[in-house]
Amino acid sequence: MPTKAKAHTIDELTEQIANAKLIVLTDYRGLRVSDLQDLRTNLRKSGGEIRVAKNTLTRIAAESAGITGLEPYLEGPLALGLAGDDIVGFSKTLTDFVRTSRILTIRGGVLDKNFITAEQVEAISTLPSKEVLQAKLLGLLQSPLARTVGVLSGPSRSVAYLLQARADELGDTAMAAD
Repeated sequence: MPTKAKAHTIDELTEQIANAKLIVLTDYRGLRVSDLQDLRTNLRKSGGEIRVAKNTLTRIAAESAGITGLEPYLEGPLALGLAGDDIVGFSKTLTDFVRTSRILTIRGGVLDKNFITAEQVEAISTLPSKEVLQAKLLGLLQSPLARTVGVLSGPSRSVAYLLQARADELGDTAMAAD
């Protein structure tokens, strides 16, 4: 039976894990506290956070949230990266920090209650942002409409050009007759 403080920590961690869109398991061994604070600050900008938790409490909280299969990765110092809605921005920030610090390592992650590898977390960071994808989708949706308008306005434009040419022709012949 866990103590009251541990039970509170498990409940809090369970809620954070359940609400996270992406969970990244990292090994922070050797990372300075100031570097960890910098990482926390940068991750907050993308709506995420990093949390150090005991492996046993993390396992219990993950199982309570419906995530299983993390036991092999819950060894040694562990920090959980918890992403909010912007998983691409979160993973970009985290993988950039991993590259620059060369101390923090990614063990793997959980996306939609499925385990993903460190390489897959890296692949998520290379995706375009949500705003860019929305703009591309909007462009794709507008393109056929713009073409349709162009095709439909073509005949009326042709008639207008034909009438103008005929009027110019009649005007030229009327001037020539004077």
